[in-house]
Amino acid sequence: MALKIDSKIIGYKVLTEDEKNLPTESCNDETISDVEKMHENLDRPEMLFGSTYKIKTPQSEHALYITINDMILNMGTEYEERRPYEVFINSKNMEHFQWVLALTRVISAVFRKGGDACFLVEELKAVFDPKGGYFKKGGVFMPSLVAEIGCAIESHMKFIGMLKDTELDEHQKKLIAAKRKEFEEKNKTQPDEDDANNFPAKAQLCTKCQTKALVLMDGCMTCLNCGDSKCG
Repeated sequence: MALKIDSKIIGYKVLTEDEKNLPTESCNDETISDVEKMHENLDRPEMLFGSTYKIKTPQSEHALYITINDMILNMGTEYEERRPYEVFINSKNMEHFQWVLALTRVISAVFRKGGDACFLVEELKAVFDPKGGYFKKGGVFMPSLVAEIGCAIESHMKFIGMLKDTELDEHQKKLIAAKRKEFEEKNKTQPDEDDANNFPAKAQLCTKCQTKALVLMDGCMTCLNCGDSKCG
């Protein structure tokens, strides 16, 4: 059956076989068709809600401040949602001014375009600095400054509900804590004083969570941060 589209297409979604078999009553609901989605023709309101994240790297004496402003769509309805609209990065360090300005403009354009912008996080986190990365407090390895900007955007997307938080549950946390205690008692090691998470000083870098928390336990490399183990 052919359908005539009279309005501008502002988004699309490929349906799976399971979604095709779902009842289509909701598609005919007038209230559903009136739900506003993010698209490039939305007018910017006078005021936006936002959050600012601080990034302090060992490569610079000045911190970067990342501000992400959000658009509130369908405010006051059951379909209310908060979506990022623009991003700004400010710092006293002018060394990276040119590419930081370009990066914020491109990211803001992607945000305003609409659709699923979560792919930006993985793209930014996959950028490696040819001069080498650095470790943050807690032993987390950052391959580049761009990757840390990606982590800040990821944190914001989790905050507004665009991304699900994959934090370990209480059972997993207790299990990892028990393994950490067992390792320290067995090897009589002391935690690294510079490590906020108190991981062993000789721990190696975990390739899954990028944290220096990988130790040898029972003949198998086990991460004391995310619980990843080569032995399953």
